[in-house]
Amino acid sequence: MLEDRDVETMFGYPGGAVIPIYDEIRESSIRHVLVRHEQCAAHAADGFARATGKTGVCLSTSGPGATNMVTGIATAYADSIPMLALTGQVGSKVLGSEAFQEVDAYSLMMSVTKHNFRVTDIKRLPHAIDEAWQIAASGRPGPVHVDLPVDQINAQIDEAMTEEHFGIKEPLEDVSGIPEAVRLIKECHKPIIFAGGGAVGSGASDGVKLLSQMIGAPIVTPLMGIGIVPSADPLNMGALGMHGRMCAMEAFRNSDLIIAVGTKFSDRTYSAYTAPDKKCKVIQIDIDSTQFGKSNRPSVDIACDAKKALGLLIDALGGNVKHDPWTRQAREWKKKCTCNYDFYTSPIVPQKVMKELNSFLDEDTIVTTDVGQNQMWAMHYLDIKRPRQLLSSGSFGTMGFGLPSAIGAKAARPDCRVATVVGDGGLQMVIQELATSVAEKLPVVVVLLNNGWLGMVRQWQKLFWDHRFSETELDDDPDFCMIAKAYKAKGIRVERAGEVHDALKEAFDSGETCIVDIKCDPEEDVLPMLPPNPDLGPIKGRCKF
Repeated sequence: MLEDRDVETMFGYPGGAVIPIYDEIRESSIRHVLVRHEQCAAHAADGFARATGKTGVCLSTSGPGATNMVTGIATAYADSIPMLALTGQVGSKVLGSEAFQEVDAYSLMMSVTKHNFRVTDIKRLPHAIDEAWQIAASGRPGPVHVDLPVDQINAQIDEAMTEEHFGIKEPLEDVSGIPEAVRLIKECHKPIIFAGGGAVGSGASDGVKLLSQMIGAPIVTPLMGIGIVPSADPLNMGALGMHGRMCAMEAFRNSDLIIAVGTKFSDRTYSAYTAPDKKCKVIQIDIDSTQFGKSNRPSVDIACDAKKALGLLIDALGGNVKHDPWTRQAREWKKKCTCNYDFYTSPIVPQKVMKELNSFLDEDTIVTTDVGQNQMWAMHYLDIKRPRQLLSSGSFGTMGFGLPSAIGAKAARPDCRVATVVGDGGLQMVIQELATSVAEKLPVVVVLLNNGWLGMVRQWQKLFWDHRFSETELDDDPDFCMIAKAYKAKGIRVERAGEVHDALKEAFDSGETCIVDIKCDPEEDVLPMLPPNPDLGPIKGRCKF
């Protein structure tokens, strides 16, 4: 059934309850990537899905295999990534008897998936797989879980049944607000486009770009929307939020109409700092109607796929509706939003690493990130050229996402160079996946910003807890180059700023899995930053804005 749905790759880790499936994999056309931890099977499937837009597939055994996958599935759920998560289960006749490696995975997964199935009758298997596959990718995408008791996957089934198809309810559309949206655009003076992960997921890049050009509207994004238009676009103000760009916040706060496309007004982006005047109105486009109303201001809601809705809106506008003074102001803000750095300090500043990494970022390079300071520096300084080029855990903020998601992206796009930007904290949560990368011949470049601390937590303790550092120093970090060698990968140590470019070039040119261990300044904070207390005002650091 997976082959019939053109699944070419899946990620997993075997165990007793799924041996029947693994026995069939031997004869299958599907490539199985053996990870070294089940959480990373889900992260790799997630990276596969983000890189392609296709549904990722992961598989684990029962009990601890299933529980280990929960974090990776929750990460995908929080960012609306299509995934089919398969777990083995004890026999259906001993369910609830505290059998060996039994856990109620069906209930456990319920809050972090779009839908769940447990197959206690083999005749229901085709129904579960077919509906799960459709649900994962329909409407607002997300992971769907299918729990498979071992007695059922050992049972026989009439093969003709596996070809049956079952329908699901498609999400309801309501585009009746298009005329009112057109009126608001024509009457406003300072429109802004707020494009998130839903715009990326629906393939709405061209529509966002065209609408921006037609009405002269600047574009801001949450982390998940990065790449919807190129970073270099004069009207792309960059990321909005707690660690966003000052020009993005200035444009957003001064707007009188927010055109929100596939974004959920997260607390990290939409806050007392960033919210415009109460008179500012909203046009919200989203396939998921539960997202409506979160802006707490007058809103025209359009329940529709973002790409389709933007096409309808652009057609209804009928031509350019320019807002020239506002457009000029936005461009001036972007030019003004610069920072002063000495790129040749010792220790190395992470901004220098991002600057050098940019020289290797063509359209066929994918970058994943871990979570923390490394993620925010990548968000700020990488020159992202297209959707699905920067892959990062947004809503769930999962440390350990970077390396396995890069492996998944490489499996999905073997023609692309793949790098992951990580910190020494997050990398050590999943460092065993170097073995997966090497053994499966899925080479990735690990750009390690090594500052010896849990950097983002340290930054909070430094700025808001009077330098009272508690359990954030990573004492006695290992020699990452020696670890790379132990895993039959390549390791390059960088201790001087002048070595960064050549080290990255050597890593990319090698075609091998490689850790570039860059010793970075632990005192360098991710700024600007919006403090938890709005009365304090933004901490700008070197920003000239």
